[in-house]
Amino acid sequence: MSEPRSGGSRLLDHIASASMILAAFALVIMTLVQAWQVFARYVLNDSPGWTEPVALLFMSLAVMFGSAVAVRRETHFAFLTLRDAMPGPLNTLSRVISRLIAAAGGAALMVLGGQLMIDDWSVPLAGAQLPSGVKFIGLTVGGGLILVFALERLVKGDFVAPQED
Repeated sequence: MSEPRSGGSRLLDHIASASMILAAFALVIMTLVQAWQVFARYVLNDSPGWTEPVALLFMSLAVMFGSAVAVRRETHFAFLTLRDAMPGPLNTLSRVISRLIAAAGGAALMVLGGQLMIDDWSVPLAGAQLPSGVKFIGLTVGGGLILVFALERLVKGDFVAPQED
């Protein structure tokens, strides 16, 4: 039987689910844009200039939203074998440090990506009729989600390694 979840945790469940859906949608759009690029270039012999920046935008969104969900599920890149081999207190410390590093990385991505987005917003994106700052939306929003999800894991406090039978 599962434990009852708080309102904040349920809200973050919905945000994580929406992030995964958006990441999947971004991958599909990126694939379609790239398919059009190949078709237009090799079949129509008329390569559109907008496809590359738009594909990169959707790739950034997919990567950052997927990464944020990986932080929440703790399936992101980590040295799990080393961590799980550590005795109790060191295992707990490594979990705390891992979550703090993820939170700091998310904060940095959010703040610095936001600065880049604001600074570049008035410049037109080469090849597309969009502001150039739009390419940093994934970095900014994804970084914010990474920060929120890492902080949730810290506050939640499940630092004890699972016991083996």
